[in-house]
Amino acid sequence: MADSVSINGSCSPRFARVREAFAANFADHGEIGAGFAIVQDGELVANLWGGYADKARQRPWAHDTLTNVWSTTKGVAAICFAMLADRGKLSYEDPVARYWPEFAANGKASITIAQLLSHQAGLCGFVDPVTMEVIYDQAQAEALLAAQAPLWQPGTQAGYHAVTQGVLANALFRRIEGRTLAEFVRAELAMAHGLDLFIGLPDSEAHRASELVAPPTLASTDANPVSSPIQQAALANPVLDPLWANTRPWRLAPLPSVNGFANASSLARLYGAMASAGRLDGKQLLGGDAIRAATAVRIEGQDAVLGVHGRWAAGLLRNIEGIYGDRESAYGHSGWGGSFAFSDPERRLGVSYVMNAMGHNLIGDPRGMALVSATLASCD
Repeated sequence: MADSVSINGSCSPRFARVREAFAANFADHGEIGAGFAIVQDGELVANLWGGYADKARQRPWAHDTLTNVWSTTKGVAAICFAMLADRGKLSYEDPVARYWPEFAANGKASITIAQLLSHQAGLCGFVDPVTMEVIYDQAQAEALLAAQAPLWQPGTQAGYHAVTQGVLANALFRRIEGRTLAEFVRAELAMAHGLDLFIGLPDSEAHRASELVAPPTLASTDANPVSSPIQQAALANPVLDPLWANTRPWRLAPLPSVNGFANASSLARLYGAMASAGRLDGKQLLGGDAIRAATAVRIEGQDAVLGVHGRWAAGLLRNIEGIYGDRESAYGHSGWGGSFAFSDPERRLGVSYVMNAMGHNLIGDPRGMALVSATLASCD
């Protein structure tokens, strides 16, 4: 199948090796369908797509194919919070309970917005057994988390809030801004700036969604066995099935932690704006002070859930292990299976990769790493 895959889109001659790396992923790494894009100095210098949007390889991947990017969604949510900070609607040092009084229960009154977004709140999972139907119900899920005691002393460590981050972020954002994160993304990013980006996918767009294909093994349990109570809460209550992403209830759920749908060019344009003084296609998205506050390191150390070293900003992951290139200043977010979007502010880059064949690597998917390496080699 690999030799029949056509690579579509555009690529500046300067980034020819990126196109080669993208094609090689189909030949060498089992890629089914994917997109990759680079923005530099506000210009879309590479926008590639190829392969198939379904496992049966019957539906070609198109320029407007959308993909569930899992936790890459968290970075989009973080940028939305930065936009509110830029508008003076919040400070990262504000206590969450200032806007959400019920959240103060059980010793959570002093947790700040920065701590919540940087996975320090101790609410990485539900302490009582829940189903995805409970999590899909935003009102029920947020009430449970607001009443729950933290699983550790907030502010003392980070533990990845894989799913609950979306419930918490949405509840807080709505109380500050008035709209849900999905509504805000639709109005302020999609409609205002032409980004093909959704949190949750309406039925009217479902025909554009690629079919996710499960990884051969589950990265989280391979790299870091679920053993501690913290890990049990975060990763096994419930255990996520990657194929849920292909179902209507998942697509319609308000989960800005895991169910964003996007193409690579839109994510690259968004992160390209972050790397270009907040300007997106000539319009100001947010200011430099807000970008600096959003991307400042809030905590660094061993993650209590993932078991890897992390450097968390306010909802964005600062570069670790070279996943976003070779600059410490780079930041972004990655998703289960291999998707990512990041900014390299020193090179004024926004970069994104999306795909439907989920890989098993927790960090360092060879497809994404090859594309990042080719991108940097083309710049330097």
